[in-house]
Amino acid sequence: MNKNIIFPRPLKEGDTIAILAPAGIINPEHVEFATPVLEEQGWKVKVMPHTLGQWGNYSGTPAERLSDLEDAFLDPEVRAILCARGGYGVVHLLDSLNKLPIEKDPKWVIGYSDISALHAFMASKGIASIHASMTSHIRKGAEDIDNKVLFEILRGDAPAFTFDSHQYDRLGQCSGKLVGGNVAVIAELINTPYDIIEEDTILFIEDIAEPIYKIERIMYQLRLSGILPRLRGLIVGQFTEYKPDDNYADMETMIYDMVKPYDFPVAFNVPIGHVDHNIPVIESAKVTLKVTASGQNHLIFWPFPKG
Repeated sequence: MNKNIIFPRPLKEGDTIAILAPAGIINPEHVEFATPVLEEQGWKVKVMPHTLGQWGNYSGTPAERLSDLEDAFLDPEVRAILCARGGYGVVHLLDSLNKLPIEKDPKWVIGYSDISALHAFMASKGIASIHASMTSHIRKGAEDIDNKVLFEILRGDAPAFTFDSHQYDRLGQCSGKLVGGNVAVIAELINTPYDIIEEDTILFIEDIAEPIYKIERIMYQLRLSGILPRLRGLIVGQFTEYKPDDNYADMETMIYDMVKPYDFPVAFNVPIGHVDHNIPVIESAKVTLKVTASGQNHLIFWPFPKG
């Protein structure tokens, strides 16, 4: 079912998760308190040398952040790479990362927000990755519902989610490859080697602190490029920390208007984004999206190879 995508092997007891900060500065407490949560799962944790550093707005110089990523990707003991936080900066590293032979020993990459650029890099290599919360959320413990799902994915289990419907939903069912993330980040990668927004895919989008007109401009970019009309489905996640403008009271109404000309299924208000309940989803995996009239919608991941 997912034969064209490489899935990193599931984690087993004793495997190592590397924590690093490829972009912004991280509060050391988040790493400190997330570490025992991962260790309680039976995994070892390796905090990379520049994770807790600072260089201007970043955790380190581009060379330092690149060094941490290179070492984690090339270390055979590291089976997953957990990004400590987002914040702008991953784009600095993409061309250098592109020279690494990561396909020879693929690892799970975990994170969201600006880490969407790193997910785009992984997708360009045909490797699945996990759009999920980072250390500030993992520190909540293993009983947290989203942490539970993340740990299950790392062990090789494909998830399935049910979430409430929304008044703007467009009913229907579709299957395809799931890609997406922070829409401002992935839009900036259009027409680069890391452009993940393709025809015949199911796209999920979210963002924080972006004005409505800017997201509308991105939607027009997708429309005029011919991508938006040929999506199989659209998942509208959470758009937070923005203000109404003179044209739209909310982001959802603008997106609803933008997709009116098309007939693919659209699910609104999906719990993906800069919110406390941020479901872990697998980038580049095959999924089935069901948008129904029952009051409940479904996102089902197809089984993926475990070895």
